[in-house]
Amino acid sequence: MTNPATSAASATCPPSESQTCRGPFAVMTVLFFMWGFMTVWNDILIPHFKDAFTLTYFQAMLVQFAFFGAYAFGSSLYILATLLWGDPINRIGYKNAVIIGLLTAAFGSALFYPAATAVSYPLFLGALFVVGIGFALLQIAANPYVTILGPERTASSRLNLSQAFNSFGTTIGPLVAGWLVFKVFASPGAHGAGAVKIPYLCCAAIFVIIAILFKCARLPAFTNHDKIERGLGVLRRPHVTLGILAIFMYVGAEVAVGSAIVSFLGSPALGALPPGEASRYLSIFWGGLMIGRFMAAFSLSEMGMALKRGMMLAVPVVAFIVLWATWGGEAALNAGVLLIMVTVIFLATSSSPQRLLAACAAVNIILLVTAMTAGGGIGRWAVLGVGLFCSAMWGNIFSLAIAGLGALKSQASSFLVMAIAGGALLPPLQGLLADHAGIGISFTVPMVAFAYVAFYGLYGYRAGARH
Repeated sequence: MTNPATSAASATCPPSESQTCRGPFAVMTVLFFMWGFMTVWNDILIPHFKDAFTLTYFQAMLVQFAFFGAYAFGSSLYILATLLWGDPINRIGYKNAVIIGLLTAAFGSALFYPAATAVSYPLFLGALFVVGIGFALLQIAANPYVTILGPERTASSRLNLSQAFNSFGTTIGPLVAGWLVFKVFASPGAHGAGAVKIPYLCCAAIFVIIAILFKCARLPAFTNHDKIERGLGVLRRPHVTLGILAIFMYVGAEVAVGSAIVSFLGSPALGALPPGEASRYLSIFWGGLMIGRFMAAFSLSEMGMALKRGMMLAVPVVAFIVLWATWGGEAALNAGVLLIMVTVIFLATSSSPQRLLAACAAVNIILLVTAMTAGGGIGRWAVLGVGLFCSAMWGNIFSLAIAGLGALKSQASSFLVMAIAGGALLPPLQGLLADHAGIGISFTVPMVAFAYVAFYGLYGYRAGARH
């Protein structure tokens, strides 16, 4: 069977196993940025809808259930198609799959307008479900596409770099969404649902524009015209099945923590910050992912050791300077402690994605324990630091799970994307615990998830793997 990564030639990307297709890879970073920018808006919708519709924590967390539940539903349909007809993306090509995903996300974003007009929380959840379906297809196509745009040995580096731009979107997303929803389009005396109309219509327009640009761009299709294997043979690889559960746990933990931050910072023990100010701190949580992913991309690259270490050190230094200039000395000093910790870990685990994965998961458990037991600034910065140590998890789990699979990569990707359902199930579970035991105790849920991620980095990634 022909490997889809080498079965199509392109003027923009020669079919070589020794070099990265830089042009197409640059185009893909735009896509990663945009869906990161949009996904994190859910963290603003949760406290906004909680107040606008007078919801419990559990009911408000259904925002994530609808959005990430769509990943499970869309991926299940993809897997069913694989069983019946063979891998769809291997037939239609990665480029066409990305375009379909963008248009679906645009349609879902546009549905926010009638949902806001009807002042209906269920309709908002339905719109988020459609957006999630579009993002599910984007994830299934885009992640393996990035890994095959160059040699497999640097797949983790490329995926971490793409995820860094995704995290740049999640970093500025809360700032933009908080400003638009809580200030620009908030009308005193009016129902809060109306504040999301225009922002989501703009997102719909942007997705359509990106889809048109993708259609016109000269990107390698990587379609496979040979016979496509049916069935679920990829599940016979233990490192893949354990990786699916690792993605479930990681995404669920990250989304649960991010979803609870605005409410957690609004608790008396953490300073009772109002939602608008807390959303600014949320950008630090997601900014940590961006910082760590740039560091991970350099750490796992094929740069010379001196240049690699220099780049890894430059990223936290620049981040510290930016924080000092924009947030002031106190915030920069608190963040500086976390930056020193992550730098030491990255340098100690250089060129080993599995060790980096296990170490970051262990630190996140420690940070969550600190956030649960300490108040004031220590608890605040402990929970914000979780984002920094989540940074290398997605790219490393994903690349470890699909290593050595050849033409089965997109089939494995569909299962890994289905596992994003962790983002649908763990946040409501945390919300339910928060309703009964308090928002602080609820962080027990992501702690358990991070414990499994540490296991995957220590052992699961090599269980029966054929690298």
